[in-house]
Amino acid sequence: MSDPTSPALARYAFAAVGAVVLLNLLLRAFVRLGGVLATFCIAALVAAGLALCFRLRTKRPPRPGERWRIVLLYGALLGVLYLILLGMMFMQEAPGPMGTLLFLLHYLCYPLLAYLFLAERFFSQAGR
Repeated sequence: MSDPTSPALARYAFAAVGAVVLLNLLLRAFVRLGGVLATFCIAALVAAGLALCFRLRTKRPPRPGERWRIVLLYGALLGVLYLILLGMMFMQEAPGPMGTLLFLLHYLCYPLLAYLFLAERFFSQAGR
């Protein structure tokens, strides 16, 4: 599969979201690792896995349009999950402005690192 179609790109995003959910459950519940460190580790691990999987399946880095589609869908899917989680937090007790900002920064780690890992520069430097 050298030229992925839009449904194939969506599968990358859905698989990445599934990996995020699974790794969050494993690291936060069983390993008891939390906070920004856990978020960054999970985001980096999933982004690296996403980039590696794309590279192994297509034998090339993603084109800019493909990268944007994967990252935007990945970010949108995670955004929906994060909004649901934020709504649940507001139902218990409003987290306040700093808590909401910290929550937003946790979310932004995922699409930002995916965008960076899917960059062509990442592939060219990793192959050296």
